[in-house]
Amino acid sequence: MKLNDLSDNKGARKERMRVGRGIGSGKGKTGGRGVKGQKSRSGVSGIRAYEGGQMPLYMRLPKRGFNKPNRAKHAEVNVGRLQSAIDAGKLDAGKKIDAASLQEAGVIRRALDGIRVLGIGELTSKIEVEAVHVSASAKAAIEKAGGTVTETRTEK
Repeated sequence: MKLNDLSDNKGARKERMRVGRGIGSGKGKTGGRGVKGQKSRSGVSGIRAYEGGQMPLYMRLPKRGFNKPNRAKHAEVNVGRLQSAIDAGKLDAGKKIDAASLQEAGVIRRALDGIRVLGIGELTSKIEVEAVHVSASAKAAIEKAGGTVTETRTEK
């Protein structure tokens, strides 16, 4: 057997049906779409929600919720991640930990509208944290380790 003798089994690969190639092909005239007119054309997608003049379901249902257009986005950091960065020597526990120091250490990519410290993980180092928001569990973990927390929250 040679490489040029290799081939798939019969019927393993099925060729696509070429539509609109005459009535003898079995998929001629309407090309499997069944109708003439708007539904037979390409690019007609909005017609799916049309209910023959009856108010469509998506318009009958009530609108819910609101998305605030200028909502603040915060970079989230867990206390366990801070501890691992300190253990790796990327963060100095003796200095104040803020957005700039976290970005420099590579803990966060960008500060966005501020830092949010969350309480997942263990913290053993005594640290001083300055953030826009610190969760209750993170605050408890930092203060338990002997550190201090400064929140610089500004309403947006």
